[in-house]
Amino acid sequence: MKIFITGISTDVGKTITSAIVVQALEADYWKPVQAGDLENSDSHKIKSKISSLKSKIFGNAYKLNTPASPHLAAAIDGIVIDLQQIKEPETTNHLVIEGAGGIFVPLNDKDLIIDLIQPDYKIIVVSRHYLGSINHTLLTIEAIRNRGFEVAGIIFSGSENKPTESLIRNKTGIPCVGRIDEEPYFDQNVIREYADLFRENLLNL
Repeated sequence: MKIFITGISTDVGKTITSAIVVQALEADYWKPVQAGDLENSDSHKIKSKISSLKSKIFGNAYKLNTPASPHLAAAIDGIVIDLQQIKEPETTNHLVIEGAGGIFVPLNDKDLIIDLIQPDYKIIVVSRHYLGSINHTLLTIEAIRNRGFEVAGIIFSGSENKPTESLIRNKTGIPCVGRIDEEPYFDQNVIREYADLFRENLLNL
């Protein structure tokens, strides 16, 4: 199974979610484009937070120096991101693919993060509650559907908001894989606990 994890915006919990899914499935992990924080990238964070010995962390197709939208970070580095150079790693294991920001984040003048999604990917949307998050969540799901894909599941991140979560689920019909609370920290033990909670729902995607 290949799972593409995207968020409704930046800093909504995609990397923590990715760590939980990787741990739950003992899956491999790949972030095609990393912009900024190269010394403590999302790949580094995944490696530090999982305890699965079966998981492999694949290298980024593009490592960009500036923490900015990939198209801008690439321009600052004097390059242009080419989708043809973004090759999905070969593995016989489950593969978790993490996007960058939201699905309409630009990679270059014409391509967006959503253009990385392939027909065989199971898409998980990470939603975090804030003023405007219902709109962002519904727009993200609608945009994915307009491309001919379906969202396999949604994960809510942060403080619980039952009315918001209920509305989103009723409007979209998308099953909730689980929710990630506002934890004081996320270490390997906490990630394992969530992995155990989410595993069955993930396997049923």
